[in-house]
Amino acid sequence: MSAPATAVPTTIAPHPLSPDQAQVLDRLTGGLDANGLWWLSGYMAGLARSHAAPSLAVAADVAPVPATAPLTVVYGSQTGNAKRLAEKLARQLEAGAVPVRLLRADSYPVRELKDERRLYLVISTQGDGEPPDDARGLVEFIAGRRAPGLEQLQFGVLALGDSSYPQFCAIGRRLDARLAELGARRLFELGEADLDIDSVATPWLERAVRTAVEATDVAPARQPGATVTPLRPATPAFDRERPFAATVLGNQPLTASAGRRHRSDRDIRHLELSLEGANLPYEPGDALGVWPRNPPALVDAVLASLGLPADAPVKHGDEEHPLHHWLEHKRELTRLTRPFLARHAERARDATLSDADTAAVTALLERDQLIDLLRAHPAGWEPGALVAALRPLTPRLYSIASSRKHVGDEAHLTVAHVQCTRDGESRWGAASHLLAGSGPDASVPVFIEHNERFRLPADASRDIVMIGPGTGVAPFRGFAQERAAIGAGGRNWLLFGNPHLRTDFLYQTEWQQALRDGRLHRLDLAFSRDQAEKVYVQHRLREHGRELYAWLEGGAHLYVCGDASRMARDVHAALVEVIATHGAMAPEDAEAHLHLLQQQGRYARDVY
Repeated sequence: MSAPATAVPTTIAPHPLSPDQAQVLDRLTGGLDANGLWWLSGYMAGLARSHAAPSLAVAADVAPVPATAPLTVVYGSQTGNAKRLAEKLARQLEAGAVPVRLLRADSYPVRELKDERRLYLVISTQGDGEPPDDARGLVEFIAGRRAPGLEQLQFGVLALGDSSYPQFCAIGRRLDARLAELGARRLFELGEADLDIDSVATPWLERAVRTAVEATDVAPARQPGATVTPLRPATPAFDRERPFAATVLGNQPLTASAGRRHRSDRDIRHLELSLEGANLPYEPGDALGVWPRNPPALVDAVLASLGLPADAPVKHGDEEHPLHHWLEHKRELTRLTRPFLARHAERARDATLSDADTAAVTALLERDQLIDLLRAHPAGWEPGALVAALRPLTPRLYSIASSRKHVGDEAHLTVAHVQCTRDGESRWGAASHLLAGSGPDASVPVFIEHNERFRLPADASRDIVMIGPGTGVAPFRGFAQERAAIGAGGRNWLLFGNPHLRTDFLYQTEWQQALRDGRLHRLDLAFSRDQAEKVYVQHRLREHGRELYAWLEGGAHLYVCGDASRMARDVHAALVEVIATHGAMAPEDAEAHLHLLQQQGRYARDVY
């Protein structure tokens, strides 16, 4: 394991604050996390631009900081990848002595865009062409009629996406084109990163830093004996690239399994993992990243289908491993991608695969795994070409279903075991199968993915409404534990749904006990297949719309977790309808009201 990275030092000048002002500053910043501090730095920079720059005396051994406006890095992130890259970019710019401020998209004051001189955008596209929740306002502003002329702006955009979807990197492409349309000058071409993010992101970041450093007129220089201060906290010992080996403490089914009279169609499990010794703090709303590996039987099947030797040495990039190691630990085998499909079509000389936009190809991508494609459409592959063409294996994120105040050095997960049968053979999801099959004392490589957009209200007296069907209920188990541990005065309302009451009521006894104890104040359920007409959580929202609107008007915070493709959209539409009906608003005004709640941090979604 590599040693933790060293924080980048920089020089500082004596501050111009009085002792009283310094005490006020300490009180203001003492409770802020990294994101809050970065937002505050941007806000202060905006204030500074509205005043004449004071003439500050600086230490003799410290060169003056350039008087140019800082380069602004803005990110919009749904699962944390854009945030991670933006933070990496900011660190590299700081190391190159480039004045920089880093802001999440929903913290960026759009009124400042007209005065911006240098801007880097790092933004993901979720689902089929949707912006991440934290960037909706910024995207709408830039795309809308109120966007100003930007002839003074120089910019670069790094777009993140998933080529399995037709609208690959659509939001980044749209912003890149719109900024140019508004008169801004593109510093370099748009970067479009697939799920193998670093292959595109790394050279894009390098160019972005090099361009910014070359454009910075004066850089602060540190002379011998100068005062230094660390710019950021030291890198934690365990992170995405250096995962912690978490021991499995428990693995039990939450749905009724085989052998019982009533059996669920789904295998959903509750896992408890030990984080003891890892120093991996998390908050309710955060996710646990899990590095998967492919089942050896699947690897053997792929090798047999292609007639390739398992021990064939393959060098790719800076790594060299036997082919079977690449396929088990380094490459995606359970998810097909459009780029790989296009390359395979060329090798197979199969015209049915060449048109990536047909309904048949879209269905194939959603249904099949690599082994199914190889058997149905045979083609020859050399070991090196195969490794280069396959997407790198990426971590899966699971909402943490616990509070550390309640469980200590543990993290609990609610995992749906992805499985199906094709031609009489079982197919599994890589990470869910790894977790579902992990017995006591098994080890799982994990890390924490922080999610500042999905946090309990700082004011514990506020009510909360939690909408989490299926495994979307996971973070709300953590929310309930946290609220009980701190003695929160606000009420807690949970809306949960799944197919059947008898087999699919996740954490049933816990929720019922919480109701009896007063830790949960209201529970509404929607079991869609227990009656002739299907009932989902959005139906319960409409049914109890008057009460829901009253809670919102009383200051309640609203949370949604679960499937992004259908549930989240249906729930959003139901919320708009509830607000329009009970708030006597037009639909467009209700939509604006819900958007305002989102901007205020009172409507948060963790959708996937």
